[in-house]
Amino acid sequence: MSFNDWDLPAPLLQYLQQQGHAQPTPIQQQAIPEVLKGRDLMGIAPTGSGKTLAYALPLLQGLKDIVSKNRQISGLVLVPTRELAEQVGQVIIDLAKQMDRPLITMAVYGGVSVNVQMMNMNKVDILVATPGRLIDLMDSNAVSLAACRVLVMDEADKMLSMGFRDEVDYILNALPQQRQNLLFSATLNPQVEQISGLLLSDPAVIEIKTPKADLSQIKQLGYRVVSEKKGVLLRHLIHKMDMQQVMIFCSSTYQVEHVNDKLNTNGIKSKAIHGKKSQSIRNNNLADFKQGAVTGVQCLVTTDLLARGIDIEFMPYVINYELPRSPKDYIHRIGRTGRADRTGVAISLVSPEEAHHMRIIQKKTGQKVWMEDLEEWNS
Repeated sequence: MSFNDWDLPAPLLQYLQQQGHAQPTPIQQQAIPEVLKGRDLMGIAPTGSGKTLAYALPLLQGLKDIVSKNRQISGLVLVPTRELAEQVGQVIIDLAKQMDRPLITMAVYGGVSVNVQMMNMNKVDILVATPGRLIDLMDSNAVSLAACRVLVMDEADKMLSMGFRDEVDYILNALPQQRQNLLFSATLNPQVEQISGLLLSDPAVIEIKTPKADLSQIKQLGYRVVSEKKGVLLRHLIHKMDMQQVMIFCSSTYQVEHVNDKLNTNGIKSKAIHGKKSQSIRNNNLADFKQGAVTGVQCLVTTDLLARGIDIEFMPYVINYELPRSPKDYIHRIGRTGRADRTGVAISLVSPEEAHHMRIIQKKTGQKVWMEDLEEWNS
């Protein structure tokens, strides 16, 4: 099966080929024809499986002849985070440019001026939005959902786990009864099942199994260290291993700022990213880290906000300054390294209070972490 099997415009097919999309992924193969038929759909597929194209291509094809009225969108893509809103928005914008009549697409999210977004809402066809910011725009009469023909909920499991259920209900109540609904999720949990029952009518159900993560290229190490000496050990390891690019994960925004400040104070150039920083700062800090050879930025300190979806081809080192809450998050974190057929190193700093949790992570993930007990860091 190829993208040529569907009635997509020739320039769009050429663009897909230029971007390296030679063949549709399994979720695309199964979802695109069902969406083109106008069916509701529930797609369960892991992150990185190609879900965005699975709905973006038929969304553009289905709306290509619709002319949206002022501030009345025709398509809505609801996403849980600013980063995903930007990412999805850019994908649809790039695809839309290949159409005879490019559908106007806009991404809106918190952390930036709502006034600027309000002024740019004229004649938008497809809106990619986080729930909170969309409600802000609705309450200001900057956008209406009354003429929306297609609703896409992307990463529904994450959206609901982040506590957006009330916002989602508010948005659903503002949508017209007659519309196509597409729900995509990495996992199928009771919350997703409940909302799918309310949202979808006779849907096509597609489930793509999550492939087992290949961590064979990652050397996993752990250091036992008392909590108050983690910062000193962190800086020691960065110097000793000559880490020129390392992502450091903490469990809270407070700890991210604390670790980042200590690194910079001690002459190690570092940037921080977490949910309380504005989108522009997050973008700039990430760009500085990616261009470390030019900017001199060695470290990026972050929460689990960047454990998935960050676009860095190769990350030599990942350090868990604090352990994640779940074994799954541990896999996502260390999966930032050991990519592109290159080896990587994942290091965990484990305090006595975290020792039991570290054993649980190893048991649940089936990963063996080589633990080192350095006496000088344990007293």
